Amino acid sequence: MAPKGKGSKYRGTVVEFPDFNPSSDAEVLYNAMKGFGSDKETILELITSRSNAQRQEICAAYKSQYGKDLIGDLKYELTGKFERLIVGLMRPTAYHDAKEIKDAIEGIGTDEKCLIEILASRNNKQIHDLVNAYKDAYGRDLEADIVSDTSGHFKKMLVVLLQGTREEDDVVSEDLVEQDAQDLFDAGEVQWGTDEAKFITILGNRSVTHLQMVFDKYEKIANKEIEDSIRGELSGDFEKLMLAVVQCIRSVPMYFAKRLFKAMKGLGTADNTLIRIMVSRAEIDMLDIREFFRLSYEKSLYNMIKDDTSGEYKRSLLKLCGGDDDLAGEFFPEAAQLAYKMWEVSSMTRVKLKGTVQPAANFNPDSDAQALRKAMKGFGTDEDTIIDIVTHRSNAQRQEILQKYKSLLGRDLMADLKSELSGSLCRLILGLMMTPAQFDAKMMRKAMEGAGTDEKALIEILTTRNNQEILAMNEAYKEAYHKNLEDSITSDTSGHFCRVLVSLVQGSREEGPADLARAQEDAKELGDAVNDESTSMETKFLSILCTRSYPHLRKVFQEFVTCTNKDVEQVIRKEISGDLKTALIAIVRSIKNKPSYFADRLYKSMKGLGTDDRTLIRVLVSRSEIDLFNIRREYKELHDVSLHESIKGDTSGDYRKALLTLCGGED
Repeated sequence: MAPKGKGSKYRGTVVEFPDFNPSSDAEVLYNAMKGFGSDKETILELITSRSNAQRQEICAAYKSQYGKDLIGDLKYELTGKFERLIVGLMRPTAYHDAKEIKDAIEGIGTDEKCLIEILASRNNKQIHDLVNAYKDAYGRDLEADIVSDTSGHFKKMLVVLLQGTREEDDVVSEDLVEQDAQDLFDAGEVQWGTDEAKFITILGNRSVTHLQMVFDKYEKIANKEIEDSIRGELSGDFEKLMLAVVQCIRSVPMYFAKRLFKAMKGLGTADNTLIRIMVSRAEIDMLDIREFFRLSYEKSLYNMIKDDTSGEYKRSLLKLCGGDDDLAGEFFPEAAQLAYKMWEVSSMTRVKLKGTVQPAANFNPDSDAQALRKAMKGFGTDEDTIIDIVTHRSNAQRQEILQKYKSLLGRDLMADLKSELSGSLCRLILGLMMTPAQFDAKMMRKAMEGAGTDEKALIEILTTRNNQEILAMNEAYKEAYHKNLEDSITSDTSGHFCRVLVSLVQGSREEGPADLARAQEDAKELGDAVNDESTSMETKFLSILCTRSYPHLRKVFQEFVTCTNKDVEQVIRKEISGDLKTALIAIVRSIKNKPSYFADRLYKSMKGLGTDDRTLIRVLVSRSEIDLFNIRREYKELHDVSLHESIKGDTSGDYRKALLTLCGGED
């Protein structure tokens, strides 16, 4: 968000073309569009390899030489997304922003996401240029148009940003930092209701450097990040705008990496967003956006574009992207610093985990047992009563109900439920009635029985459970199936993957704090293993990642960046393959952010055609009393849709009703 400082390094992917000749380029483009059809390959090659300033010279030369408007001819000759991309590149940057804003607010409905993206991410000069370009192109006042098309606090914050008057002084007053942090805390967390005006004044006017320090101070005062408070205190488009402002204050490239990922994930592509970002950032910070993308997601920006688009449109986007970071390996210096900082933040952040199922007040196991029997007695089954009782009791309370059901009625509740229910609802309700250890043991058994093995389920369970949970699962497995879990794993898997699972199933991971000297040594050993072909890299990664404590591994991964200039997750993706790679990545991602890992598992269980009900049930049952509320937050943040909404759209009937109750609400 801050303007580039003097001597700042160029971070774009499109540079000025050497030996540039606008007249010659104008002639090439004219010939490419002359006659029947057009030479699209020539057009995209030329336009994507010239800077925006050079393209303006080509436009002028084209009109001078041929008496025609180049953009008009391109619009006539090209079609669809390719045409929108090429025409966008031909406009001056400020006029491109103005066109995007105009399209966002004209007609029926408003594209609030476009307004948020542009106004939250541009610096003062870019905002002033945008306002002037809008006036010049459309003869209208941009502020007046936005005011007439928006409302409430959302409108007020947009107007503040539209002034382009954010402070730019890098000299920061520590007293004012502390005062602003306290004022934000008082405006939201302390008082009844929220003082939105205070949020608007501080976030809309203070300098980037100042606000970065305010956010750090706020976290110490509130014991949570400013983003968490915004999500809790604000709502709707105003909430989204303020979150975007905060994200841009922290890192504009990271914000755009997230926007690009959301534009391409899932079914369909948000091409307007993809085009807008690739056009507007190609000469500013595309290299950094690529690095943040590589840090945050499973593939490079280049490969995601390659997989999600086609034809000349794809080739043009890939030219703007500028390269495949999955092949590059090492970080740019700025991205290495960010990766180091990310692990530091991960090690310092203390997130309060929260489930969605709490113990029921005024709990009476006798009456619950009687109500459940009544719901299953006679002709038909009262699924609503079963769902209401089972999903609104904690696991400990359900165990009491099981005992009371048998002592009062002389019947096995699990057997009755299995007899009366069917399909996914039956599996979900029975899973909830088991103890967590019994449920995990059952899920491990299901993953290994029959033809084929569900390696992802084995990985998910063993990489996310703590020592106590794993040991309890081992006991439950032995009791239920009269066999050691380790023996089942060794008979069903092989190689390094088997060794990882066997190591994890011991439940003997260290539990102490990080040891800096040892972390540096571990990081060096991992780095040496990657570079030394004579050693077994897989063995070294296995021995460290499966045994060290989570706090220690966070420090190891941080030091790994320092000694190798690489991110450990990306190294694993590049150097290791198969199920072993999946398992090691799951360990890394659980250490980084376990709720985020589960949010990704849930998203993948419901995206596309069909639903992976086993994964959906497994995650909701096992996390409902631990961190499902946090998982919901991560899900919404990552996928722009709530977990509640995804479940509602992907399931049906009583099964859906039970899942939604466990989910605990709409975000």
